[in-house]
Amino acid sequence: MPQNLKSSGRLRPVDLARAHGLSTQAVRNYEAAGILPAAERTPHGYRTYTPVHARALDAFLALLPGHGHRTAAAIMQAVNRGATDDALRLVDESHAQLLDDRRTLQAVEAAVGDLAPVPQERGDTFVGPLSRRLGIRPATLRKWEHAGLVQPRRDPRTGYRVYGAADVRDARLVHQLRRGGYLLEQIAPLIAQVRSAGGVAPLDAMLRDWRARLSARSRAMLTGAAALDAYLACRPATPEGGVR
Repeated sequence: MPQNLKSSGRLRPVDLARAHGLSTQAVRNYEAAGILPAAERTPHGYRTYTPVHARALDAFLALLPGHGHRTAAAIMQAVNRGATDDALRLVDESHAQLLDDRRTLQAVEAAVGDLAPVPQERGDTFVGPLSRRLGIRPATLRKWEHAGLVQPRRDPRTGYRVYGAADVRDARLVHQLRRGGYLLEQIAPLIAQVRSAGGVAPLDAMLRDWRARLSARSRAMLTGAAALDAYLACRPATPEGGVR
């Protein structure tokens, strides 16, 4: 909580906004969305906030970097309606997703580590089986083909796409990098680098960046958890778990 709000009693919207680098309209929008508890009103209808509202705003802003706007808002909305267990479940789900992302990164690193020249052999993997193996739609494979990320040959008799060993490798690598949040246009030069057997240095740089972003997100989640805990601790609860 900003130092100048710690000992304050009643706060105007502008006080809360300035202390957090926001506009007064943003504060009102957060209240309307349930991200902040409802403000009390003066006899003339003006909103008044308290240090508890400042803690709520601290928590929301701290949750944003690690959880994203949608989840951070849902966490705060759950807390403010007295559904703390729902809020904690959302926090747990974000941590589970982060763990899954870390496992995906490890899988990509393993895939890159195993990259090797592929013999020029004819494959017999088709769109359907490969898409099921990767857990994607056939249309996604065709989109990757259109972007030049996979290059299956065509069976001269049937016209069907046939994916050889190198194509399967490329499809798996594209799939893993997409799960890491990379765009097709970012992946394309890396796939080209792998095909040309010119080394995997660009992939190494990308994986280092990916790992750094996951670590930053982990730290942000810790910061968000501390701020959320501080907000939970200062909320005056009713026997039903609500807020007075």
